[in-house]
Amino acid sequence: MPERTNYWGIPHTWGEPETFVYIIMFLSAAIMLFRFYKRASLWWQIGRPEARWDKIPQRLWLVVKYAIVQTRSLRQRYPGIMHAAIAWSFFVFFLGTALATVHDHFFEFLHGNILIVYKFTLDIFTIIFLIGAGMAIYRRYQEKPEKLTYDEGFTRTLVLITVIVLTGLFTESLRLAAERSGISAWSPAGHLLAQLWISTGATEKALTNWHLGAWIIHLLTVAFTLITLPVSTLLHALTAPLNIFFSKLDRPIGALAPTATTEDDEPIFASKLSDLTWKQLLDADACTECGRCQDACPAFNAGTPLSPKQLMLSLRESFVHNGTKPVLTGEAIPEDVLWACTTCGACVQECPVLVEHIDTIVDLRRYLVIEGMVDAELQTALMNLGRYGNSFGKSERMRARWSKGMEPKIKNANKEAVEYLWFVGDYASYSPTLTEITKQTAEVFQKVGLDFGIMYKGENHAGNDVRRVGEEGLFEMLAEKNMKAMSKADYQAIITTDPHSYNTLKNEYPANGGQPVLHYTELLDQLIASGALRFSKKLDYKVTYHDPCYLGRYNGVYDAPRRIIEATGCEIVEMPRNRDCALCCGAGGGRIWMEEGEIEERPSESRIREAVELGGVTDFIVACPKDVTMYRDAVKTVGAEEKIIVKDLIELVYEAL
Repeated sequence: MPERTNYWGIPHTWGEPETFVYIIMFLSAAIMLFRFYKRASLWWQIGRPEARWDKIPQRLWLVVKYAIVQTRSLRQRYPGIMHAAIAWSFFVFFLGTALATVHDHFFEFLHGNILIVYKFTLDIFTIIFLIGAGMAIYRRYQEKPEKLTYDEGFTRTLVLITVIVLTGLFTESLRLAAERSGISAWSPAGHLLAQLWISTGATEKALTNWHLGAWIIHLLTVAFTLITLPVSTLLHALTAPLNIFFSKLDRPIGALAPTATTEDDEPIFASKLSDLTWKQLLDADACTECGRCQDACPAFNAGTPLSPKQLMLSLRESFVHNGTKPVLTGEAIPEDVLWACTTCGACVQECPVLVEHIDTIVDLRRYLVIEGMVDAELQTALMNLGRYGNSFGKSERMRARWSKGMEPKIKNANKEAVEYLWFVGDYASYSPTLTEITKQTAEVFQKVGLDFGIMYKGENHAGNDVRRVGEEGLFEMLAEKNMKAMSKADYQAIITTDPHSYNTLKNEYPANGGQPVLHYTELLDQLIASGALRFSKKLDYKVTYHDPCYLGRYNGVYDAPRRIIEATGCEIVEMPRNRDCALCCGAGGGRIWMEEGEIEERPSESRIREAVELGGVTDFIVACPKDVTMYRDAVKTVGAEEKIIVKDLIELVYEAL
């Protein structure tokens, strides 16, 4: 008779099973790593180099925060809890297996209370996993949300991991039934199932044999899952942590990287996969196909061809099956998909694995621009920006016409020292529907005794939208002109009412000697806090506030505007989508200059309907000139003129003063 070997607490007449375990698991892991290496090597073989190895401690913390704790996944309650239940369970199972291996071969420590805690934890997470798996089944096969990708791969994966957990549970319960351990109650699920085996009247030998069968099925299922992982829907278990680890840390969220260049300083315009970086290809491979980006995308919800999820899947399909051959722009990814993006950042904000959709979209747009593949309206706007420094095609001498007749006259910051240089922006300067708001802003600044000035004709478009359209050369030209004009001015800080200008001046221009860049809401909030700004009249409006994408989501300015609104005496009623979940107006990324095309409902119209449904709200407050333009038009098109009024926040301040 062979020597009886104890495995998982039960003696088996079966030689040395641990030898087989280690051989099978080692081979399975080796095959998995080899297959994953073949897949991952495509990123570096095809994609351009990109340095992402800096700030290792910070990157590891991101992995803990997003891959392990799963803070992004938990932003949505049901799917977040579902996924966390499944993922955390496997983290615990993996750790439990590692601790058992240490106990068996290196240091015996699983005794007494430690063993009880160990068994109880594993058992509880078995229950947690089964709850998560049940939630996944209900969601995918009963609720069937449109944003998910439906294929047989998910079903196979769910079956495999459920079999792994159930066979583990059966193995434990059969051990408890055979041993009749005094601490079996500390494994509640296993203990309950053990009572079923005991009730059958099975002998110890039968229970032992069943235990061995369940254990073998468990082992082989784990091995098969490991081997197939690189080609299954579980691939994201490897690519997601990697993508999070290599996420963008070298520049602010609101900053785009300039056009890449070759070793000979020739610009690279991304038309094919090899023009993208390895990290952009990893983005595509890391996509979990959860559809959160798609749900949050204003362009997708307006009925345009853009789905951020499908964009990533198209990239993945291209490099997995075609390598460097296909032309991306116009073939794998149609032009209208790329032009539909408003660059609002909602997709990036919602992605649980930190995919950077916008960087790739802008890189692909740059190729379209250099090839002249742009619509007529955008082409006209770009020509005006190149010739006049503004998209309206008006003379630079008309930029400050709105200030004509104001007393005292607004200082020229290029001729006399000021504390604040007000970068007014194109829409606030030239749009006839906005000049009254611009005047009120100046009057508010004067009433609070602000020492400020403007650059008059020296100011050009800041270039934020120009860069996101993909016209990097024009952006650089505009930025150079503005920096030259600002270098002649004597000021201590820059202030702007335009979040788009604010973002690019703050995050994409050189530091200009370290002078801070402030949105006017930040400045007014500071003045209120210091007592320099006091309101003589308390307004009694019930209002809602819309967070501009480039002020809120990109730069984290959420509280200052709300504190100002409350200081004027207004009551704020939040829309369902607020702060970093706010819906874009649809104007960003140069969309305000482009042909609208066929859409179901503009994002601005959807937003106004959302505000109207709040009930009792009379004013829709914004803090961006483009928002005023977009939402006032939307109020008319949805027939809500008698229900709600669109106001810039400065109008509340002006009235309260």
